Amino acid sequence: MHKEKILVIGASGQIGVELTLALRKMYGAAQVVAADLREQNPLLAGTGPYVSLDVMNKEMLHVQIIRQNITQVYLLAAILSATGEKNPSLAWNLNMQGLLNVLDIAREEKLNKVFWPSSIAVFGPSSPRVNCPQQTIIEPTTIYGISKYAGEFWCHYYWQRYGVDVRSIRYPGLISYKSAPGGGTTDYAVEIYHEALAKRSYSCFLKQDTYLPMMYMPDAIRATTELMEAPADRISVRTSYNLSAMSFSPAEIAHSIQKQIPDFSIGYQPDYRQSIADSWPQSIDDSVARRDWGWKPEYDLDAMTVDMLQNLR
Repeated sequence: MHKEKILVIGASGQIGVELTLALRKMYGAAQVVAADLREQNPLLAGTGPYVSLDVMNKEMLHVQIIRQNITQVYLLAAILSATGEKNPSLAWNLNMQGLLNVLDIAREEKLNKVFWPSSIAVFGPSSPRVNCPQQTIIEPTTIYGISKYAGEFWCHYYWQRYGVDVRSIRYPGLISYKSAPGGGTTDYAVEIYHEALAKRSYSCFLKQDTYLPMMYMPDAIRATTELMEAPADRISVRTSYNLSAMSFSPAEIAHSIQKQIPDFSIGYQPDYRQSIADSWPQSIDDSVARRDWGWKPEYDLDAMTVDMLQNLR
């Protein structure tokens, strides 16, 4: 059997760090090449090979993929929702061109598999608010959502037309203690734990009853590797899979923290991110992922809170 050699682009980001470490555990350190524009994240230092790489430079990317004998690419480099609204054309260019570069090279070099994340940001105000289904009205209103939705169809196109085995998950808000979030609308749910420990208080940029789909990073990493390990004939969705674990509001996460830190207090000062959050569903129906490749989350809100606080301490 041909040994897999994996390239993780955007390896220093919130998902990238933990996914790289997980893949190195599964495949062996030398088989997983981490790449990013930024400095290597300290958590990756000494755990395996690292290259400085700009996904927008297609020639350099192509050279690296050939030189390193890459068989799988995980493309995580992106500009997220809140950051993207400040610079829409940059967000569009990076999120789209980066994906097209990878898909093109994957087709040319006949790579085994590509992973590319989508997001709940593809949904818009006209999508169902509760238990938003896999197939539904999708009319995104942020540049991040628009780029992710377009990207889903590029993935589908490369699968259908060229047979590129590209797989995708619509991630909910992701919560982790290892690396900082990267400018998303759900980042409050990471910041709140840090502030709870440091200051015993937090000022939230969303309203107290803003429900959003969320997931603890260990579940997100496991979902990603399980999707990528699944036999190709189990994969019925070639745009991107809905994925769900829990949905909660700032008031509920605060309450969960108060069970561990009784004197924690929260205040609310909604900003421009509120309108982004209001355009997204409050909960997601992921029954197709559960059916196709046996997806099942392990963490709920309280289990996550205990683990987050323990690790941050």
